[in-house]
Amino acid sequence: MKKIKKLGPISWVPSLYFAEALPYVAVMSLSTVMYTNLGLSNTELALYTSWLYLPWVIKPIWSPLVDALKTKRWWILAMQILVGGGLAGVALTLQTELWQKLTLAFFWLMAFSSATHDIAADGFYILGLNEKEQAFYVGWRSTFYRIGTIFCQGGLVFLAGVLQRYYPVNMAWGLTLGGTCVIMLMLALWHKLALPKGAERVKAEESDSVMPTWAKDEKLIWIKKLLMPFIETLVAFFTRKGIGPALLFMTLFRFPEAQLAKMAQPFMLRGMEEGGLGLSTEAVGITYGTIGVAALLGGGILGGYLVGLHGLKRWWWPMIAAISLPDAVYIYLATVQPTSLAIINGCVAIEQFGYGLGFTAYMLFLVYFAKGEKSTSVFSICTALQALGMMVPGMMAGKLADMWGFERFFWWVMACCLVTVAVSALVKIGEDKK
Repeated sequence: MKKIKKLGPISWVPSLYFAEALPYVAVMSLSTVMYTNLGLSNTELALYTSWLYLPWVIKPIWSPLVDALKTKRWWILAMQILVGGGLAGVALTLQTELWQKLTLAFFWLMAFSSATHDIAADGFYILGLNEKEQAFYVGWRSTFYRIGTIFCQGGLVFLAGVLQRYYPVNMAWGLTLGGTCVIMLMLALWHKLALPKGAERVKAEESDSVMPTWAKDEKLIWIKKLLMPFIETLVAFFTRKGIGPALLFMTLFRFPEAQLAKMAQPFMLRGMEEGGLGLSTEAVGITYGTIGVAALLGGGILGGYLVGLHGLKRWWWPMIAAISLPDAVYIYLATVQPTSLAIINGCVAIEQFGYGLGFTAYMLFLVYFAKGEKSTSVFSICTALQALGMMVPGMMAGKLADMWGFERFFWWVMACCLVTVAVSALVKIGEDKK
């Protein structure tokens, strides 16, 4: 115990953000692959899994509750245990006749637990570290979040594919998610030992000491802690300059990508006769979950470097082009249906690299827009609108793919890039924002 404490933040920052990635990717990506393997139509799996974005959409509503009740450390441990329970629930109910309804219920549990864990983990990072430590470990947190993404979206999908050679599909996924449950519970145990106690409590007490007298009234304390912060955040958000164009940009910028992302893995898994690529599950784990994620990370790193050199305004339109034009590789894949993994991997890498590069512009706009009064809370609303922009288009993607076939669907996605261009032209990027 003492040795863990001596290690300092390095003992918990990497593992905390690795743990943050696992449930999110399980809910958003693993569920899509699993339901495709289990025979759900594109319409069904897109609709059901897109609804799982809802906890991230409404996350700002209950974030004051996480701030007001218990400590961030308590919430982190509780949510990691709940996520482990959700994974175990999916693994077990996959073996029952009611697997579809029951697994969705447990994925919902994981989604709400994961969204709450995000609130607590980011809050703990801010309260548990001073400004110098926060700056030093920001690279660690993003790196291990990406490692968690590759582990889950690449490694676990690959494992499920290998197990399908020896077991029925439901058993293979049950074993995969059961093993992930064990990992999550081990992380919870580690964090019980490694997460420091007391740091956030001291800061909370300092904050309480400057409360106005009326706010210390026991009858009004819950109004202050739960209702007032949310109202104040809404006022700060909706009184920002340029709120109209910003709302359109936040919700519609990813309109094409939300649809593409929801159908990319089913397209790879569906047979040639269905218009897909006929890849095995383990091949999708390598192509989309490993090579694709690595290319996405590379695009994001390059985007940050370029903006650091010349500012966002200089690279705004090249980044808009980068997130839009590479979507055309899916038209090629759906038309030609190549069997060469090298060609498929190259196409996926190009699209994901462009997405990572272009997404830099989107995220930096959110950061710039949130600057000012209550910046942290305003940014949380921005990310909620980002989730909404992924949820709604994703819900209709499967229906369109089933109606039109994959080739026409990807032409539609390409046409939707005009929406991205239009909303990008509405917002203004100042010269000083570098």
